[in-house]
Amino acid sequence: MEAAAAPKATRTTCPYCGVGCGVLATPHVEGSVGIAGDDAHPANFGRLCSKGSALAETLKPDRRLLHPSLHGARVSWDAALDLVATRFGAAVREHGPDSVALYVSGQMLTEDYYVANKWMKGFLGTANIDTNSRLCMASSVAGHKRSFGSDTVPGTYEDLEEADLLVLVGANLAWCHPVLWQRVAAAKALRPGMRIVVVDPRETATVAGADLHLPVRADGDVPLFLGVLAHLEAAGALDHAYAAQHLNGLDAALDAARPYGDLAHLAKATGVEAERLVDFLALFAATDKVVTVYSQGVNQSSVGTDKVSAILNCHLATGRIGRPGAGPFSVTGQPNAMGGREVGGLANQLAAHLDLADPAHRALVQGFWNAPTMAATPGLKAVDLFEALGDGRIRALWIIGTNPVDSLPDADRVRAALKACPFVVVSDIVADTDTMPFAHLALPACGWGEKDGTVTNSERRISRQRAFLPAPGEARPDWWALKEVARRMGFAGFDYGSAAAIFREHAALSAHENEGRRDFDIGGLADLGDLAYEQLAPVRWPIRRDGTGTERFFADGGFFTPDGRAQLVPVTDRSTPVTTPEHPFLLNTGRIRDQWHTMTRTGRSPRLSAHLAEPFCEIHPDDAAAHGITEADLVEIASEHGAAILRALVTPRVARGSLFAPMHWTEQFASKARVNALVPPRVDPVSGQPASKAAAVSLKRLDAAWHGFAVSSEEPDPCGADYWASARAPGGWRLELAGLSRPLDPNTFARTVLRLPAGAEILSYGDGAGHRRLAAFAGPRFLGALWMSPEPVAVSRAYAVSCLGGAVAESATRFRVLAGRAGADRPDPGALVCSCFGVGTDDIRRAVAAPGCRSVAAVGEALKAGTNCGSCRSEIQGLIDEARVPEPS
Repeated sequence: MEAAAAPKATRTTCPYCGVGCGVLATPHVEGSVGIAGDDAHPANFGRLCSKGSALAETLKPDRRLLHPSLHGARVSWDAALDLVATRFGAAVREHGPDSVALYVSGQMLTEDYYVANKWMKGFLGTANIDTNSRLCMASSVAGHKRSFGSDTVPGTYEDLEEADLLVLVGANLAWCHPVLWQRVAAAKALRPGMRIVVVDPRETATVAGADLHLPVRADGDVPLFLGVLAHLEAAGALDHAYAAQHLNGLDAALDAARPYGDLAHLAKATGVEAERLVDFLALFAATDKVVTVYSQGVNQSSVGTDKVSAILNCHLATGRIGRPGAGPFSVTGQPNAMGGREVGGLANQLAAHLDLADPAHRALVQGFWNAPTMAATPGLKAVDLFEALGDGRIRALWIIGTNPVDSLPDADRVRAALKACPFVVVSDIVADTDTMPFAHLALPACGWGEKDGTVTNSERRISRQRAFLPAPGEARPDWWALKEVARRMGFAGFDYGSAAAIFREHAALSAHENEGRRDFDIGGLADLGDLAYEQLAPVRWPIRRDGTGTERFFADGGFFTPDGRAQLVPVTDRSTPVTTPEHPFLLNTGRIRDQWHTMTRTGRSPRLSAHLAEPFCEIHPDDAAAHGITEADLVEIASEHGAAILRALVTPRVARGSLFAPMHWTEQFASKARVNALVPPRVDPVSGQPASKAAAVSLKRLDAAWHGFAVSSEEPDPCGADYWASARAPGGWRLELAGLSRPLDPNTFARTVLRLPAGAEILSYGDGAGHRRLAAFAGPRFLGALWMSPEPVAVSRAYAVSCLGGAVAESATRFRVLAGRAGADRPDPGALVCSCFGVGTDDIRRAVAAPGCRSVAAVGEALKAGTNCGSCRSEIQGLIDEARVPEPS
């Protein structure tokens, strides 16, 4: 008998950040999927981060949206598509084309994005299509266009490895782009003389791998790089030959920068001590091969475009651009933010990097599409779009692949706007996002592993996302739903039979009347047959019809401005204080290592939920002491727009007067942790990008009467607790709780929280001080437990979670469960550090206590921790440093 064929791996691309890692996905007969990094992919060479490694756990989320539904009732696709066409068409006829809008996502594939933009801008005649990429990289786009004449990322990932000085500005690569960070760390290990400088208000995980940290004040990046430019002039480091040939505006830019050449003035403007500034300025001036990497800390600002311009000015004025190991480099937050930019995904763009404001560009695209009516003016950017939704200007909205009720600033106002809109369509993979309740019509989309197309990463590399699973239920690709609506509205040009057909049209448009005048050109891929498209290997654009391209841009000029010269933009420090006596703290929002956006996928992975399982707020120890806050207390932070209840994490990683809170938690996972509800709708006036890094808030301790922690084999019921946060765990769930008044009957409350069956065996304990413990069993099987205390509950979370799904037959073990502590025969792993291998803080402390285990590498040999994605290495190093005993004097 012949042996069964080995499962075949599909080469695809990770759906998370903009690094664009290659993934090998291998479906198995029993339904599981093996996930591994693709050794052949030039973005990651086989590495995956914790999120990428856990992709298999997110492939079959529960509460999957499987069928179209109207007001909660199942309908056919035909009825759903007819309704979208009818309602959008009626709105356009009665209120004009600007009464309809699309709000889409950087997680869409390029082919989806292309069809959406073609339909809206060329056929409905409105540019009211914007994307959640507006929230992460619109200021980079605006800065690039101001200086280069095009939205061009000049360099490559190799430049980060070849640089002698790597400056990371508002970019926590170790947590947000871990695989790219591992490439950098490997390069530094090979070349110890390489220097890394981190510019960030917080002491992030990336700082642990840096040679110098500049803790700038919020928005202090503009004066910092003005100071750099002034110092470059004073040190004689400008490239006057390059400037004479390729630059405009150098004198004006230098005039604006010179006041910041005074060290005392620069120190005051940036909030950085003079000694650190002296070291940084000297490094920057003396090093020829400099790469400046920037991300959300630069972009998410009311002066984000000016920050980008200030950085670009320094590279342009020194000619440090477009050469190996030299240049500015924007890293994107989403897997296809770049692909969306290529097809005109933003409301002020046209496809193929063409300019919506240019009549000749509009005519070019209109002619290529044979479009009946082209949008003539930019559409509404994200924040403005939802404002128009709230005041009735938008009558029909289609949201695709994003969750604006949680991700946009002033999120409660966004929720109110959606509630007021006459017709809302939401396409998603799950039915329980916070946005979905406002959908009149819900459409089931294909998710990662089911959809087919392309994405472009931060270094302009186009890679294939390939389907390796059948679409469940009636889920369909986004491009299919969009083209079907367009056809129902009577528009020609949407008869696409596959993603490959869309890609060919997209590629042909990029080359149409181009002849080297535009940066984005993939005309060499316009004639790909279906098989060649299926087999397309990762490739970096441009790819012209004659087969030529370029690895980097602008080393020899060739900018995409009318005169071919770059424009230096004179910027000034326009930042203004935002705090007030009522809201004296500055809230910085951001991401954590193991979660992604609003947790639609990652929140369903027990492994990814274990590292940081509940929403938290980082507070400086002095601020905590001044407000009577101790470690693990609950705190309320509030702004003029909203409030949140979070767990206090007291740490010197944040500066006094500043707070940090992650933006991931939603009402699906916590009672009151939608952090973007606190963020005001302040935007950069050029890019329209919201200022998500600087919200004025107040801080106070939540005086809870009781705290609780539960583990349960069934999804627990928070029972209306004033605070709760739930997370997936192996074999069930974990839940943190707190209340302002004690439950009248703790035992009944516990049974309800744990959803216990009537015949459950109960083991309980209580005392007069308000401590209550209850553990439940069904024969030998552990069902769950709840611990309650007047203060934050002191039980081993790791041990309690480890009991889920297991047999706990012996009475001694049952009492151990009730105590919430493992016995001596079962060492407590402690709080999770390494998600890839399940290694905790106490595991590492025990390893470090052994002779010879005093390095991250040694811990990796002993426990495997830090040997996969590496994003936990800074935490491991911190535990090693904590354990070091000073040498005797």
